[in-house]
Amino acid sequence: VQLQASGGGSVQAGGSLRLSCAASRMILSTFRDSTMGWYRQAPGKERELVASMIIRSGIPNYADSVKGRFTISRDNNKKTVYLQMNSLTPEDTAVYYCNGRFTAYSGINFWGHGTLVTVSS
Repeated sequence: VQLQASGGGSVQAGGSLRLSCAASRMILSTFRDSTMGWYRQAPGKERELVASMIIRSGIPNYADSVKGRFTISRDNNKKTVYLQMNSLTPEDTAVYYCNGRFTAYSGINFWGHGTLVTVSS
C-alpha cells in the first residue's frame, strides 16, 4: 500500500487549495472497501482529523473547525481522494497527512507523507 499526497503550498487567507491522495499498490476493490481521510498537525499541536470518507458509501465526516469550508471527495477509478479547502485561515496552517484504513489489511492505519499548507494573513 502506498499513499501519495500532493497539492500543498502557500496561500493567503481566504484562498483555496486542493489536496490529492493517490492510493497505489492495491486493487480497486481494496480501495473501495476503505475509509480514507486527511489529518493535519500544526507546530506544537497533536495530529487531528480534518475529514474522512467511507469510500463505498461516500459518506463524509468533518472536524467542526472545517465544516462548510472543506470538502472531501473521491474518484474510485483513480483510487484518489481529494480535499478541497476554501476560505483558508492562518489556523489551517499545518502539515496535512493522508490516511487510509483498508478492510483487506485489517483496518490498520496507512499514512502518506505529509504535505505542507501555509496560510498567511
